[in-house]
Amino acid sequence: MGFVTLEKREHIGILTISRPEALNALNSQVLADLDETITQVEQDSEIYVVILTGAGRSFVAGADIGEMKQFSCIDGKRFATRGGQVFLRLENLSKPVIAAVNGFALGGGCELSMACDIRLASEKAKFGQPEVGLGITPGFCGSQRLPRIVGVSKAMELILTGKVISAAEAKAIGLVSEVYPPEELMGKAVALAEAICANAQIAVCESKRCIRMGMQTDIATGSAFEAEAFGVCCGTEDKNEGMGAFLEKRTEKHFRNR
Repeated sequence: MGFVTLEKREHIGILTISRPEALNALNSQVLADLDETITQVEQDSEIYVVILTGAGRSFVAGADIGEMKQFSCIDGKRFATRGGQVFLRLENLSKPVIAAVNGFALGGGCELSMACDIRLASEKAKFGQPEVGLGITPGFCGSQRLPRIVGVSKAMELILTGKVISAAEAKAIGLVSEVYPPEELMGKAVALAEAICANAQIAVCESKRCIRMGMQTDIATGSAFEAEAFGVCCGTEDKNEGMGAFLEKRTEKHFRNR
């Protein structure tokens, strides 16, 4: 739909930001299309895992500077709030989201990748938060997610200098999990998604919720939340199937997501 396409491969949903003439820069319409597609994915019970990537040679090169140049204070706050809300919806999606970062991930593009659960990158990918060089701050939670992922000191360095880093450096600081040759990136992302799809999906979704919730609270609260999730899973048919397969030494499991 519009600037965001959704392709289904069995239980994998592949979302592609497709505005290649602008290096997939985020404007108001792209955000609206992404928001609508997130709703579509959330409501599709046949999609277990999402892969997010960009069309052409860019993941997302940033927010649309041509649009932002005209913003007043009120316009800027509204745009940042809207983008932040959409990215939070992506982060809080019940299903795991893998970012397949195929090229530029700058500004809003880096922020979009950080809203995903797992980040894989092409060797050609570039990451950065260069907003200070444009006279603005990060607007889509970059100042909040980056220090949570790479630590305060490195986040300060990257945001305050506007430095753009390679995929290799992004991996070294923990911003991405793996780096692959460009021609292998999507295949590796699909293989990872398939490995996740093979597991009990109630347990997968509950595990994601535990990690996301735990990153925002103290360990005692997070531990209590995990105990509740563990209890929920113990009441599922999939728990009986998974443990039964283990005890019976069966390699084949038949999870039914209930």
